[in-house]
Amino acid sequence: MLEIGTKVPPLAGVTGEGHELTLGSLKGHWIVVYFYPRDSTPGCTSEAQDFRDLHPQFLERGAVVIGVSRDSARSHANFALKQALPFSLIADTDETWCRAFDVIHEKMLYGKRHIGVVRSTFLIDPEGVLRAVWRGVKVPGHAKVVLDAVPSR
Repeated sequence: MLEIGTKVPPLAGVTGEGHELTLGSLKGHWIVVYFYPRDSTPGCTSEAQDFRDLHPQFLERGAVVIGVSRDSARSHANFALKQALPFSLIADTDETWCRAFDVIHEKMLYGKRHIGVVRSTFLIDPEGVLRAVWRGVKVPGHAKVVLDAVPSR
């Protein structure tokens, strides 16, 4: 599991637009990586909209926002288009990113146990070092909390 103060591995993934995105290519920027369970579900849609609405303020602080779930690139493309998302969504179909950030855990849904993505957010500094972690996120107000953690330029 990644700890605050450690370097984040140079992960790569395919975006909803079909492009490869690597964390290494974002060096020099603050990076917000938020993990969510599934495209087009109520909580995940609300979270994406919150990051979308605050996106100009993240950019003002030199921060890049990336959403990650196990959905396909096609699902991400549809979700991003429908919600007018100005940031990339990584299709982590092989769970490489989810496992690197340790966000796959047993969860309860309607009284049944299953393995799924625990809603979590990570803040990485311009040198690629993990600076903040939020696990088991509750959506209301979360994007603003993350924004407030990104230093102003």
